[in-house]
Amino acid sequence: MKLTRRHFVRLAAGAASMPALPWAARAQAYPTRPITVMVFVGPGGTPDIIARVIGQALTQRLGQSVLVENRPGGAGNIALQAVARAPADGYTLLQVATPHAINVTLYEKSPVNVMSDIVPIAGTNSDSFVMLVPAAFPAKTVPELIAYAKANPGKVNVASAGTANLTHLSAELFRMRTGIDWVHVPFRGSPAAHAALLAGEVQVMFDAVAAALPHIQSGALRALGVSATARMRVLPDIPPIGDFVPGFEVTGWLGYGAPKGTPAEIITRLHREVNAALADPAINARLLELGSVPRPGSTADFSRLIADETEKWGKVIKFAGIKAE
Repeated sequence: MKLTRRHFVRLAAGAASMPALPWAARAQAYPTRPITVMVFVGPGGTPDIIARVIGQALTQRLGQSVLVENRPGGAGNIALQAVARAPADGYTLLQVATPHAINVTLYEKSPVNVMSDIVPIAGTNSDSFVMLVPAAFPAKTVPELIAYAKANPGKVNVASAGTANLTHLSAELFRMRTGIDWVHVPFRGSPAAHAALLAGEVQVMFDAVAAALPHIQSGALRALGVSATARMRVLPDIPPIGDFVPGFEVTGWLGYGAPKGTPAEIITRLHREVNAALADPAINARLLELGSVPRPGSTADFSRLIADETEKWGKVIKFAGIKAE
């Protein structure tokens, strides 16, 4: 049975408010040994760095080591499957991320997904994207780009760092909202896409602000708009794309989840400690250095985010006819 958005949010909220069970006595002592967080990227990637920064703070708060185990591959599915199949005892956690919400639709036949097999704990941070064009490109604003693309259907190439990730889906959401016709050109990672953009081989790209900022600051690439709903501190002169394209908003986000069946008392404890870590000024500063915004909140907030993002990107994937590679 497919788990709907409403059922997912209701179940997640219910898990956080379940009455005390025999597990409660053991949960009071939790944790008694190290905790492992499965991360969906390799060492050195921004999600990995963030997991280690927050993990250090959790280690101090919980009195047990919080270890990062990198399980890259499968667009996040390998890490997800490892956690979904782990004992539901709070000692194996998942760094939940936007790709896990995307994969519910992209890999709809997968026996494991974030909506049915993971209990949300807490969100940690989010980052925004920016629309980029080469400095010599004629369009200097989002409306000018839309006009140019409509006057040149099928002649504008939009780069991505890979099929079905947010750099690609941002472009498809923009296409869906504007009705323009452009050609998607996937690359293996942002550096290769940036090189093509700088060389003028492609004309547009959506990328994370932190990754694009050096090129913007050097003047090699021009930022036309940001995917946030308000202007950003690091790009105060660049307007939100949503000011010109209603309904356009894109954020990448991270958080924590646990295997389905993890006791509510453990979820509550972990949620409390994650939010306490995010309240630490040093953690806040480090996340901002990495181009991310801390996003503390309730477990229900994080559940709604996952459900909303699953629904949103499911519509974009179906509109664009994207298939898993």
